[in-house]
Amino acid sequence: MEGYRVYVFVLSLAVFLLFDQLRPCTAARSVPSQANTDYIKSSCKASRYPDLCYNSLQMYATEIKTSPKTLALTALNVTLELTKQSQTGVNRLAETRGLSSVENKAMGDCVKQLKATEKELQSSKSELALIVVPANSRLQISNVQTWVSAALTDASTCTDDFADRKLNGQVEIDTANYVKKVESMISIALTFINSYATSS
Repeated sequence: MEGYRVYVFVLSLAVFLLFDQLRPCTAARSVPSQANTDYIKSSCKASRYPDLCYNSLQMYATEIKTSPKTLALTALNVTLELTKQSQTGVNRLAETRGLSSVENKAMGDCVKQLKATEKELQSSKSELALIVVPANSRLQISNVQTWVSAALTDASTCTDDFADRKLNGQVEIDTANYVKKVESMISIALTFINSYATSS
C-alpha cells in the first residue's frame, strides 16, 4: 500500500509538471470554484485511480467546470500528451547499447504499440469533440469507446510481451514504468467517456 501511494505521488507530480508547462502563461489564472473542484474529485472516485485522477486534472477545474464532456476531453488530452512523452522515453531506452536481439525486438514492438496507442487516442479525441448530444450520437460514442479501449490494449500489450519473453534489467523496468503511467491515464479517460455516454 505504501509503495502504491509513492507511485501515485510520483506519477501525479510528473503529470502536473508536464502539463503545467503546456498551459498558456498568464498573469493570473482564474481560481476554480469549490463546486468545480468538488466535481472533479467526485468524478475521479469512479475511476480505478482516484488520487492520480484528481491530481492530474484538478488544475483544469476552471475549464472543466461541471461538464462531463469537457472532463472526458481533458482527460483524453492529458493522456495523449503523456503517451507522446512516454513514447519519446521508450524510444530513448530502445537505443540503449548492449541490448540482446530479444530485447531489441521487444523494445521495437513496444514503440510500435505506443505509436498505435497515440493514433487511437488522437482519433477518439477528434471524434469526441464533434459530439453535441450523446444520446443522438451513439455511433460516434461507440467509435470513441472502441478507440480508447484499443489504446489501452495496445499499451498493455507492450508490457505483456516483456513478461512473455522473461526479460530482465533496468531497461525493462523503466519501460514498464512509462507504460504503466499511460495505462493508468487511459483507464481514467475511459471511465469519463463511459460516463459521458450515458449523460443527457
